[in-house]
Amino acid sequence: MTNRIVRGNLFHRKTRTLMTILAVAVEVAMVLLILGLSDGLVEESAHRRRGIGADIIISSSSASTISAGGNGLPESLIAEIETMPEVALAAGTTMVLPTNLQTITGIDWERFERMAGGVRFLEGGPFEGPDDVIIDSIYAEQTKPKIGGTLRFLNHDFRLAGIVETGKMSRIFIPLTTMQKLMGWQDDLSQIYVRLKDSGQTEAVMARLKEKLPDYRVRSMEEFIAMFSAQTRDMASSFIGAIMGIAVSVGFLVVLLSMYTAVLDRTRDIGILKSLGASPAYIVNIFIRETLWMTAGGVVVGALITWAARAAVEQMFPLVTILTLNDHLVWAVAIAVVGSVGGALYPAMLAARKDPIAALSYD
Repeated sequence: MTNRIVRGNLFHRKTRTLMTILAVAVEVAMVLLILGLSDGLVEESAHRRRGIGADIIISSSSASTISAGGNGLPESLIAEIETMPEVALAAGTTMVLPTNLQTITGIDWERFERMAGGVRFLEGGPFEGPDDVIIDSIYAEQTKPKIGGTLRFLNHDFRLAGIVETGKMSRIFIPLTTMQKLMGWQDDLSQIYVRLKDSGQTEAVMARLKEKLPDYRVRSMEEFIAMFSAQTRDMASSFIGAIMGIAVSVGFLVVLLSMYTAVLDRTRDIGILKSLGASPAYIVNIFIRETLWMTAGGVVVGALITWAARAAVEQMFPLVTILTLNDHLVWAVAIAVVGSVGGALYPAMLAARKDPIAALSYD
């Protein structure tokens, strides 16, 4: 009986029901897209770091884990590190994070290629001169450059030498010496990557490097990635919290308005139910059930909107990665339910407190 009443109420005012479902859908889509963008950035960056093939990373004590830019490591440390019998290879880089959030990395290409275990070129080839640049396939898909064409970075024109597969440290590579010259970091590095002959010796080698280089940060690659991920999520937490707050407010206000209007429209119906013996709890139950059904519809529509938006964004902006996880959906559902039920409580309680005689005489 109750379910028939709920269904009848939902279909009686189709426009209001659809608008409420759409508002909840927008709320769900906002949460899924923001969480997906945040985790997509972290996971994609972590994937490219792992693609380097290093076991240990060394950086200046003042360098930021997130940007990994700046300088402070003398280039002479590479030769010193490679004297250790456990070390197979060491490679230094310089990094800059411009305003478009795409890291530009200065590298010794020969060492980098050996460190990464080979790099596959999709077009073109390695550096041929100091003003050459290599980009990955995702950046190429976004910018649509041509081999031999000109790209401008760091207020300097570079010739596009090659396009490589993605997943290897960075999206944009320029010669190490060129970046050192442009940034005024002569013989200085941002980071040194170390690959061991046996990765099982990572902890032991790290301990020795910390004794050998007490003024620098020495971390395993997995430790570095974990810290990078944690710091990135921490930086984004305030923004994510604000978006979630807006999403909850949208859902709360729309449902509040919708259900409040429903109470006014159905005042006589409520009076009839109460005159037939319906308890206040029964009246509240009807309105909460209606809200939950509309919320369920909003979650489904919101998931579809998210899927379509993700496909459109990744097609138009390949540099943007949106990751959708089960945890994201759980958060979105929880937020939608909290916002919707919270918005429905006052109208439901208002309906439950109505005097049946006054309700029946309502015009």
